[in-house]
Amino acid sequence: MLGRDAIAALIPHQGTMCLLERVLEWDGEHVVLATQTHRSAHHPLRAGGRLRALNLCEYAAQAMAVHGGLVARAAGAPAQPGLLVSLREVALSRGYIEDLPGELRITARRLHSGAGAWQYSFAVHHGGELIAEGRAAIVARSRAASPAPHEP
Repeated sequence: MLGRDAIAALIPHQGTMCLLERVLEWDGEHVVLATQTHRSAHHPLRAGGRLRALNLCEYAAQAMAVHGGLVARAAGAPAQPGLLVSLREVALSRGYIEDLPGELRITARRLHSGAGAWQYSFAVHHGGELIAEGRAAIVARSRAASPAPHEP
């Protein structure tokens, strides 16, 4: 089982923005992670003391990044950075999540991989109950790409 430090080494999110705490299992097609960061009063995505369930999409995106990092590391290659370009068929069973007493389990399953693009499905469970699910599309971001010049 991999912990928070190993997860932070695989994704660009650091500090409190690294929302995942433990990798429970993974293989070339999926990853399952667990966390209780949704309960933190200092959660970086809280607004007005509340944490919207829509933020579970960020948990899922980080799970996808962890999966990509683990797969790349197993192949002896660096992970290719990606950009989340779309979310589809997102379903949430509640509006807020900060009051959920136990840990969240986040599953990301790779549906497609090829030529610099990936598609994943995701599911987030709490206490055995499905509280979020959907699909996401990610495209590779060139390491050499630089941001467009900022116009005044």
